[in-house]
Amino acid sequence: MATGTGPSLGAALHRLLGELGTRPVRRLSTYHAKHWHAQLSQLTHTQRGYEALERAGLSVRPATLLKWLADPEYTVRRSYRDIIHTAYESVATVPADPVPQAFKDGQFEISGLVKTGNDERFRGSLSGSGRITAPLRIDGRSGIWTVIEDKWAAGRLTDEAFEDDFIEYVVIEDIGEGTDGWEFPGTSYTVTI
Repeated sequence: MATGTGPSLGAALHRLLGELGTRPVRRLSTYHAKHWHAQLSQLTHTQRGYEALERAGLSVRPATLLKWLADPEYTVRRSYRDIIHTAYESVATVPADPVPQAFKDGQFEISGLVKTGNDERFRGSLSGSGRITAPLRIDGRSGIWTVIEDKWAAGRLTDEAFEDDFIEYVVIEDIGEGTDGWEFPGTSYTVTI
């Protein structure tokens, strides 16, 4: 069992992914060079860097490459600087871990303010009458995860996008549209699988 909490449903889902050990797209801390020469120098220190230069389309003779490395003031064409930058960014960026199957197949229990139409209530918490209400239960196996996975892999899955897409492709796929759609307008959510 893993739990994520946050100020929005999307933030809680992100934290839940983190609890499962899933890491987002990230940048290596050692890659922070701005100038093309420093980037090229760093790239040519590893086989991975040479491969990135090749994939990006750098095709110069080794003698030319040595001239560039020997003189930081050497003037190279803008197209070469762009290729070097592209290669550098590809090496500096570590892809996101895939969204785990255990997450996609999860039985989600959502606690917090849930609204559909005129029905707005706290789920999975103490109600005004002192009763504990049931959390909103969602079967992740019913979801269509492609959009969420694509945004996650591209580093574009913001908290807001995660919430919107989770509603659209997981909640609605499991339990339907609701009276007038689903909203999570609260300021604190806990999601458990």
